[in-house]
Amino acid sequence: MALYAWLGTIIFSVFVCIGQVIFALGALLNTFWLMDVGRFVFGIGGESLAVAQNTYAVSWFKGKELNLVFGLQLSMARIGSTVNMNIMGWVYSRVQDLLGYTGPSTLGLTLMIGGVTCLFSLSCALMLAYLDRRAEKLLSKEQGKTGEVIKLTDVKDFSLSLWLIFVICVCYYAAIFPFIGLGKVFFIEKFNFSSQEASAINSIVYIISAPMSPIFGFLVDKLGKNIIWVLCAVITTLASHIMLAFTFWNPWIAMCLLGVAYSLLACALWPMVAFVVPDHQLGTAYGFMQSIQNLGLAVIAIAAGMILDTRGYLFLEVFFSACVCLSLIAVVMLYFVNHLTGGDLNWSAKKREKMQKVAATE
Repeated sequence: MALYAWLGTIIFSVFVCIGQVIFALGALLNTFWLMDVGRFVFGIGGESLAVAQNTYAVSWFKGKELNLVFGLQLSMARIGSTVNMNIMGWVYSRVQDLLGYTGPSTLGLTLMIGGVTCLFSLSCALMLAYLDRRAEKLLSKEQGKTGEVIKLTDVKDFSLSLWLIFVICVCYYAAIFPFIGLGKVFFIEKFNFSSQEASAINSIVYIISAPMSPIFGFLVDKLGKNIIWVLCAVITTLASHIMLAFTFWNPWIAMCLLGVAYSLLACALWPMVAFVVPDHQLGTAYGFMQSIQNLGLAVIAIAAGMILDTRGYLFLEVFFSACVCLSLIAVVMLYFVNHLTGGDLNWSAKKREKMQKVAATE
């Protein structure tokens, strides 16, 4: 699995860099179709890079550390998103002042400057590959000697618990990312916020998740009970959407709750895949989970736009609430399936550590 992780990380990082360069060139040349090609190439690398990142995490961190690691991953991602949203406008203004005019050249050069972070990502991937291969030799890790290979046909062997995790993932994130994408106008129209105020409250979910994700990850590591944490996160998210849909209470309350719930769910949900899937299938499982999540987000985003155009924001919030309800049903089903099959998804941290020691001894 480590072979696929380090090699995949390098390849996908290269795709990200190439995609960003093509996108920036498209802006520089004022060629829209070239920008589309750049985003397509970037998407191939970007989403696949997340799969390789998750594979690295579960390969090197197991058991009690895994939730914290996923929390740190989410925190870094949200810090990057927040910095990007607040810095790129300033960079564009400085480039505009430097060139003395606004146009394709200004946008293209700004995007080229932003692409420096992609080069930094590639350099980190190369360093990580070196460290991983070096550790493999020093620790005499016997990768690939189990007789197992990663293949797409592993999908048919996925357990019911894993499929329920997929359903939770798709239905939950369908009520987060599309909502944030449409949230600014929602706050302007319903609560009469200014554009600046609407942007501030719409970004609070990411701002909260940056510091809270590692904290929640550490907490889940110490206490265990992943399903219970996921259940709490889904219920809190549902309450947040209901508040936004049917009340005129200060929306900062609902959005802060949404940010806390979003942070908690990611820390507790994604590591559960490693508890129900054999090591040789982890790359396939995380790749499939990432793929259906993106497919679900694409479909939901289109549906949300159609609902907004024809029915308005109240029906849109009801739609998002319905998505969270489906996620809630899947969580309850996962709880009972895990209990009836004797699974370890809801074990306490102490019990999981004890069972791991027993397994290691045997």
